[in-house]
Amino acid sequence: MDKFFKITERGSSTAQELRAGLTTFLAMSYIIALNPLILSDAGVPISATITSTCFGAGIMTILMGVFANRPLALASGLGINSMIVVATSAYCGGDWHAAMAVILVEGVVILLLVLCGLRQAIMDAIPLSLRHAISVGIGLFVAMIGLANAGIIIGDGGTLIALGEVTQPSFIVGTISIVATIIFVAFDIKGALLLGILVAVICGIPLGVTTAPQGILSIPDFSSFGAPLQADANGVMGITKVLTTPTLLILAFSLMMSDFFDTMGTAMAVAKEGEFIDKDGNVEDMRAILIVDSCAAWIGGLLGASSITTFVESTSGAADGGRTGLSSIFCGLFFIICAFFAPIIAIIPGAATCGALVYVGYLMISEVTEINWSDLLEGLPSFLTVAGIPMTYSMSSGIGLGFIGYVVVAVATGNIKKVKPLMWVAAIAFVIYFMFS
Repeated sequence: MDKFFKITERGSSTAQELRAGLTTFLAMSYIIALNPLILSDAGVPISATITSTCFGAGIMTILMGVFANRPLALASGLGINSMIVVATSAYCGGDWHAAMAVILVEGVVILLLVLCGLRQAIMDAIPLSLRHAISVGIGLFVAMIGLANAGIIIGDGGTLIALGEVTQPSFIVGTISIVATIIFVAFDIKGALLLGILVAVICGIPLGVTTAPQGILSIPDFSSFGAPLQADANGVMGITKVLTTPTLLILAFSLMMSDFFDTMGTAMAVAKEGEFIDKDGNVEDMRAILIVDSCAAWIGGLLGASSITTFVESTSGAADGGRTGLSSIFCGLFFIICAFFAPIIAIIPGAATCGALVYVGYLMISEVTEINWSDLLEGLPSFLTVAGIPMTYSMSSGIGLGFIGYVVVAVATGNIKKVKPLMWVAAIAFVIYFMFS
């Protein structure tokens, strides 16, 4: 096992990988409760979504560990699952099976792009400054997610965003998780991020944030498996609707753009923390990562779990010592186990993960010094990316703003020759993506 996963070679240990896998799992575990709640608005049975969420995340995360041997974890992506709700009511006539078929189609297309080398080629065409900017922007995004989960920052009609109520229990638990994490990190305690989460979970009990589980065991419900192949009341399969409806095919393209670039940003961020990014900003074993991630997209649609994608919370496990795919295997096993123990896992509040995510954001923002801000061609597109990712609450949107900005600035400053052909393709694709979004 040590030889296969290169555990010793990468300066890790089985115990360290187990801890990192658990840390990543706890940082992501909110998806077990959140994904079913979101998809239930589209008519997907909650019990079925819990099962598909757990098994989908578990299987694909394990496959990532085996084939890519990197500390990356996957689960149903936020944002796209919300699009399932919109697509079901606005485009699919209330048939969520057809909406899952849209995910299946866009996932298959992405996989084909990876196999023909186009996805990797586009990544290689991205300027180094934008690669650093993506990491910085995601760092802010990760911290923002953590703070929002705890209610430390909230939406506000007047100022768009504001400080939450300091007396709210979730605010207090989030603050405790930040303080605990900082203390553990300062004392160089192994598993600092995991311990910060556990302390916050315990402190959340008397505050009512960590609630009692509604039971212990749950029986998996596999009724959503094969959703795109299931027929509606008229006997029409979801996949048939998608392939014969131009609007749904356009929707598949829109979702494809989001999936396409979200993984790129996440992989770069985790690679930085997991120390598998080279001096040129290239992610090692990227092809294997992209193949597994692309398969995860269409498998998510097939299982009825929405698109499964690489989670940016994987950075928490990498920051906690994860260096190999073994941590992913442990994380995946935790997800599968949760299909049977969902009531217990679901009690972990999002506020408890605040400290881990804020600390990861702090680590990632350090790359801001690698960007030459005095150079307009490097600085302005990088700024659009850094600001765009958290402000649009979307990695793909922020990346798109940076890509388009880079092309525009290059043309305006007479540096058009610096724009590689595939950057033009990506920028134009993002313009189309934004128009249809």
